Amino acid sequence: MPLVRIDVNEGRAPEGLQGVSRAIHDAIVAEFGIPERDYFHVMTEHKAGQIVAQDAGLGFGRSGDVVMIQIFTQQGRPQTAKRALFATIAANLARVGVAGADVFIGYSENIADDWSFGFGRAQYMTGELAVPAPSAA
Repeated sequence: MPLVRIDVNEGRAPEGLQGVSRAIHDAIVAEFGIPERDYFHVMTEHKAGQIVAQDAGLGFGRSGDVVMIQIFTQQGRPQTAKRALFATIAANLARVGVAGADVFIGYSENIADDWSFGFGRAQYMTGELAVPAPSAA
């Protein structure tokens, strides 16, 4: 169950924001095999100049439509699954008008013990939720 934070510059219509979120979620569902209802996104809009996203020396430019994505999820997925996820996110975002150069993804792993889904309980530790097996992709 990934937690996804999405940062964008102001100016997208509400449908555009929903399209970005949905494109990312659909990629995670497809590539990691998570349930559809494991949908936890926080989207934040920023005023011009509050997002700095250069090219890390790769030689390409970004527009003002950059989408910065942080994915927090449980450890254990192989590199092939992560690469497939990144590619599918970029492809899905392209379908909603986000250029590949404007897709920035940070991926951070943790363990099942690091999650609470409500009521101050660690549901994976208490057994209220089964710890999901990593995808084999």
